[in-house]
Amino acid sequence: MSPPADAYTPSRRTATARRIAGLALPALVVLAAEPLYVLVDTAVVGHLGSVPLAAVAIGGTVMSLAVWFGTLMAYGTTGRAARRFGAGDRAAAVAEGVQASWLALGVGLVLALIGVIASAPLAGLLAGDPEIAEAAAGWLRIAALGAPGLLLAAAGNGWMRGVQDARRPLWIVLGANVLSAVLCPILVYPMGLGLTGSAIANVTAQTVGGALFLAALIRQTRQLRPIPSVIASQVVLGRDLLIRGAAFQVCFLSATAVAARFGVAAVGAHQIALQLWFFAALALDAVAIAAQSLVGAALGAGDADEARDVARRVTLAGGVAAVAFAVLAAAGASVVPGWFTPDPAVHEQAAIVWPWFVALLPFAGIVYALDGVLIGAGDVAFLRTLTALSALLGFLPAIWLAYAFDLGLGGVWAGLGLFTLARFAGLLLRWRSPRWAVTGATR
Repeated sequence: MSPPADAYTPSRRTATARRIAGLALPALVVLAAEPLYVLVDTAVVGHLGSVPLAAVAIGGTVMSLAVWFGTLMAYGTTGRAARRFGAGDRAAAVAEGVQASWLALGVGLVLALIGVIASAPLAGLLAGDPEIAEAAAGWLRIAALGAPGLLLAAAGNGWMRGVQDARRPLWIVLGANVLSAVLCPILVYPMGLGLTGSAIANVTAQTVGGALFLAALIRQTRQLRPIPSVIASQVVLGRDLLIRGAAFQVCFLSATAVAARFGVAAVGAHQIALQLWFFAALALDAVAIAAQSLVGAALGAGDADEARDVARRVTLAGGVAAVAFAVLAAAGASVVPGWFTPDPAVHEQAAIVWPWFVALLPFAGIVYALDGVLIGAGDVAFLRTLTALSALLGFLPAIWLAYAFDLGLGGVWAGLGLFTLARFAGLLLRWRSPRWAVTGATR
């Protein structure tokens, strides 16, 4: 009996460099759209002054919790859907998207409610200055309303990547973010809304994007009933990604809190460098997204050799792309901070961060590529343990020592360096072992 027309078979969908590029390039646009909008938002708000810039840094860090949940939703759904797609059952792959969307809607509504109610105490906890805390709370109170749309978009990205549909996510995400990037400067300046305009633009992009992904899902299937047992299994199976993601969030929240204690200029420079880091990370993650889809499909089809070939190719691609980013970042060291703010004190603090930012990028490119390989393979328990240990033994001690001994932003970014290098070493060891390449429709 021949496989279904859209089933993955090694003879028909060999993971060549061309195939990886065909998935990675659209994913690059999708991944870059959101942080690129955040960079635009940061630049627009930065010209309002150092306090609004610091407020967006604090509020944006809190909203990164919703982004984190969205990443978990997308990555978990991609791996599960890709294995079923590889095994020849596209309907089951789409069904994973239906249940993930119900889960996304529920979690998004809870996060929005928490953001609205707890905006003031959350901002006060992270900000060392009352003026920054008040401004951040006002921004967050509005921006939190975008959480349901953000998570619905993440679930939609997940199942579409799983069935190797790279085009629709590109147009949906790009369209929503272009709309918001146009609205942001108009609302902030000509309409005089300031930080409020920035928050409204964020909510617009996230809500429009979520609605479009939901419409695409409804066009695929009429089997839209929530199935609590499947949703519960998705939650249980995603616990390792949740713990892994929690380690990231604790690190970045702590880093922002410590940077804020060093003053307004320090947290402003940290915001610029961190958003550039996130932009580079998500752009480099494009090959990892291709790896998730192709590795999951290959293992679902029972082809471990194909999965290992994808792993080799994306690791090389991730390393080369990261070196290119590092060269560009080094060349722009004296120019880029000025795009975001004219404040010379922020520029001075950015000069402290920049060498760390540039030096860590090549290692990060390989780390993100191998993360994608192991997530596609469903080897998330290993990723959970490695990330948690790297955070507990590397990042967190370093940044709190930086605070205790007044080491400034250099100490904070030294902690990020330890975190990245520890994960780099652990992932290389795992990649060289055969334990991650388990075949079958489920791991």
